[in-house]
Amino acid sequence: MTEKIIRKKKITRHGFSVLFVHWAVAISTFVLIFSGFAQMPLYKRYMLDRVPGLSWVSDYSVTLSIHYWAAALLIFAMVYHIVFHSMRRDFDMVPRRGDIRESVQIIMAVLGWAKEPENDKYLAEQRLAYLFIGFTLLILVVTGIIKVLKNLPYINFSEGFMLWITQFHNLGTILIIIGIVVHLGAFIFRENWPMLPGIFTGKIDMEYAKRRHSIWYDRVFAKKR
Repeated sequence: MTEKIIRKKKITRHGFSVLFVHWAVAISTFVLIFSGFAQMPLYKRYMLDRVPGLSWVSDYSVTLSIHYWAAALLIFAMVYHIVFHSMRRDFDMVPRRGDIRESVQIIMAVLGWAKEPENDKYLAEQRLAYLFIGFTLLILVVTGIIKVLKNLPYINFSEGFMLWITQFHNLGTILIIIGIVVHLGAFIFRENWPMLPGIFTGKIDMEYAKRRHSIWYDRVFAKKR
């Protein structure tokens, strides 16, 4: 992605494609979790369907349809993301050697126990989170597709196989919830607050980028020379 230096001391960190994929994945994932739990059926058991306007949450056909549409959006966003960044050879989010060590160092620095290393466009912990969430979503998509195929005529899977698929799908659900909690939990720390505007506008404070993402900042300005 070509980053631009703009007015009011802001720097563009994310373009439209990145923002689209981020929000498409975020929204579809939350909808999938909500509609997935609806099919257990938890909401009828705990009378959530008695809340005004939420009677539909205990209707299996409705929540299943919502689940399928959300899954379609998620798959589209994932495929688009892979194709888009592969064509542009933009792999800033791909984990690198030493990311675990750097992540520990960053966490210690946030707590005031160490000095933070120089960072690229994304922090080491963000690259690891990308790998974790991406792999977990892949598990959910693959197992979800198999569960859909099972319902089609002339396609039969053994009960043992489907039991394992269901268990992996449930495990993926638990892991993605943990990933979301940890991901959002990072914003408890004040040091990460300047990254929040970038999630909505694609732009972050230039001084923050210079101080905390110096490798990326220097690379951006090197392109402008």
